[in-house]
Amino acid sequence: MTHDHPAGAGHADTPQGLSHHEAAERLARDGPNQLPGSAPKSLLAIVREVLTEPMFLMLLAAGGIYLALGDRGEALFLLGFVFVVIGITLVQERRTQRALESLRELSAPRALVLRGGQEQRIAGTEVVCGDLLVLHEGDRIAADAQLLQGQLEVDESLLTGESVPVAKQATETNEAESASLFASTVVTRGVGLAQVQATAGRTAVGRIGADLAATEAPPSPLQQRSRRLVRGLGVLAIALALAQVGLGWWWNGRPLLDSLLAGIALAMALLPEEIPVILTVFLALGAWRLTRLQVLTRRITAVETLGAITVLAVDKTGTLTQNRMAVAELATPAGAWRAQEARELPEDFHRLVEFAMLATPGDPFDPMEKAIQQFGHAWLQGTEHVHDGREPVFEYALSGEILAMTRVFASGAPRQHLLATKGAPEAVADLCHLDAPRLAAVRAQVEALAERGLRVLGVARGRWPGTGDANGAAWPPSQHDFDFEFLGLLALADPPRPEVPDAIAQCRAARVRVVMMTGDHPATARAIARQVGLSERPEVITGDEIERLDDATLGERLRHVDLCARLKPEHKLRLVQLLHASGEVVAMTGDGVNDAPALKAAHVGIAMGERGTDVAREAAALVLLKDSFAHIVAAIRHGRRIDDNVRKATRFVFAVHLPIVALALAPTLLHWPALLLPVHIVLMELLIDPACSIVFEAEPEAPGIMQRPPRPVDDSPFALRTLVLPLLQGAGVAALLLAAQAGLQARGWSVAQGRTVVFGALLPCVLLLILAQRDPARAVLHRGAAPNPWLPPMAAAVGVLLLAVLAIPGLRHLMGLAPVGWAGLAAGAGVLALCLGWLELLRLAASGRHRMPETPPGKLQY
Repeated sequence: MTHDHPAGAGHADTPQGLSHHEAAERLARDGPNQLPGSAPKSLLAIVREVLTEPMFLMLLAAGGIYLALGDRGEALFLLGFVFVVIGITLVQERRTQRALESLRELSAPRALVLRGGQEQRIAGTEVVCGDLLVLHEGDRIAADAQLLQGQLEVDESLLTGESVPVAKQATETNEAESASLFASTVVTRGVGLAQVQATAGRTAVGRIGADLAATEAPPSPLQQRSRRLVRGLGVLAIALALAQVGLGWWWNGRPLLDSLLAGIALAMALLPEEIPVILTVFLALGAWRLTRLQVLTRRITAVETLGAITVLAVDKTGTLTQNRMAVAELATPAGAWRAQEARELPEDFHRLVEFAMLATPGDPFDPMEKAIQQFGHAWLQGTEHVHDGREPVFEYALSGEILAMTRVFASGAPRQHLLATKGAPEAVADLCHLDAPRLAAVRAQVEALAERGLRVLGVARGRWPGTGDANGAAWPPSQHDFDFEFLGLLALADPPRPEVPDAIAQCRAARVRVVMMTGDHPATARAIARQVGLSERPEVITGDEIERLDDATLGERLRHVDLCARLKPEHKLRLVQLLHASGEVVAMTGDGVNDAPALKAAHVGIAMGERGTDVAREAAALVLLKDSFAHIVAAIRHGRRIDDNVRKATRFVFAVHLPIVALALAPTLLHWPALLLPVHIVLMELLIDPACSIVFEAEPEAPGIMQRPPRPVDDSPFALRTLVLPLLQGAGVAALLLAAQAGLQARGWSVAQGRTVVFGALLPCVLLLILAQRDPARAVLHRGAAPNPWLPPMAAAVGVLLLAVLAIPGLRHLMGLAPVGWAGLAAGAGVLALCLGWLELLRLAASGRHRMPETPPGKLQY
């Protein structure tokens, strides 16, 4: 068969692909291979969003009122602050946007191409017309292409809606529909080489239009709760502001414009506009920080779930082990052979290795199959048992019914075909119809090999005196219709990763249960679990047992078993669903096409980035850029840190807003002159906003973060039990500030002087409330083991702002403040000391009441 190879290709048998220079020219000419998606927000769009937020609408209203009063200085100050906040918002938005862009670039589909005769994996956006795509099972096709070599089955449901895979086969002209491949469809079976015909908007998917453009991800449960909270507080703010205006005007006899200003100040104090900022910034930057741990976040909402994970369901191969397989032992009826002890391979084992190689693709993708081919070439090279280049005429794939695969080859004799089979030993033995004594002997050999942690395969050969074609016509419907001869067992070693025992110990300390879900033999699962310290419970659930048990019985059994073996993909899905139904928060690892349903069903699906398929990566919420169990545990640790910091920032928002609300509302109820005006709240926001979006986001992890249970999945940072302490903190600060104002008024101090002392104490209280949220178990002024890099700048900002409002006459006058002398400074310092004492008293009471009992080392608590 001949093919028309693209420009840059060499001889037909050795395709070269485009040169790097040709690819660069075509990329510059045609542009990147990406579909139209949602563009980053423009500067104008960000400004428009800022100006339509309730906080800034109130600022504009306050500025208009000051203009009506004739106080141009106050009006210009408030309106100027709008531009300051727009600048801050632009910085935050750009920071978040950069993080999201980095994630999008990393999560973009990858493509394996031939360029200059070398295979290289590139970003899907860099694929150009004329590129040669090397396609394997599980790959998402990066562009429209024509199949040049190989046979594939492709899932085209994205375009056609049909879930049945479509067979694709290279033809003489490669122009037939059966050779056409389309961008964004998925290879479900086979290996092939294809030439790119169209990219980007010129593909079939691209022509469909905007329906397939990037869409916004739905809000997470935490984001939904925060929106409900903000809406509720917004309604409360409007109601109280209107009441403030009415009471001030009617009850206190203030001028209407002054009452309006007081009402606006109260509404501004009540609106917690920082909460949406916290969730947006923390989750986006948290996902960006995860990439530095070699963990890619494909769905931002998964970041908030990491801190709640209670069960980690992991595959054995490549996650707990190194995925560096090597054939270690062989077993036949004549005896056993160990690679570690041998210098040559006896003739008795040649047939076993020969048919193991025939049952394996010549250029395999799977590490286990690569190990088989490498072993055979190393020990049989130069003998008649190596058949490089021999292609099968038909194949029976591994299926849920038969855990074995058979390749059918033409033989020299007419109407004679040779069969090579490998798979699970029990499946191959069943195909060979072994008698009871022989079957018992095979089982004993398998058990002995598996107990040493080896992965065991059975190998068989057969003959069939029939005919058929490559499309399956006239071939028997099942492998059971052939007669096979059992040749023996082939055992592969895959050593555990050295970092796994420590990582599992961290999971145990963090009360995260690790469950192994593998397709291997139960004894192999037990051996690896014993080597890495995964479980103290040796019992194993098998796939056969899963099929026999109902959901209630299986769910109860799953509570007491950590090892699941001989699993099919549908078994993994059922186990994940049962764990989910029992109230567990499940993270699951996977790498194959068939793992996608279980990855989607898990709370956090984790795909292997190095060996995983595109389908698994797209179904998962997280992708490991380096396949390592330790990185999964690092992601859980980081998720707990993010969750902690969201809660710290939320507690701070409620604690700091309460004294502001009290100082805005109480004077109306107590017939006092107004203490806080919109201009004061504006200056407070200059501290509160960066404290929420920068200081708390950078807070290092708390000591012992991996020595405590996961948080309940429904535990909201806005729950009343979570907010009791910060509300008490804020209420105490508010009471002390109001008491100070009352005492100063009783001593004959003017309104402006009293306001100066109260506001001068309130500014440093912001810093105290930040420190109070960092670690409730430590003193407010403690120095943490891992300092926060943004705390010193925040302290400096508080000091500079305080000095400015007290020392600059123009600013002081603008804010309705007055010189207070040393007596006023002493009074403010005294109030600040009392606030610190109140926060310490609450901390001692809370830490004594909620101290968590420690778990004895090595004790399982699930």
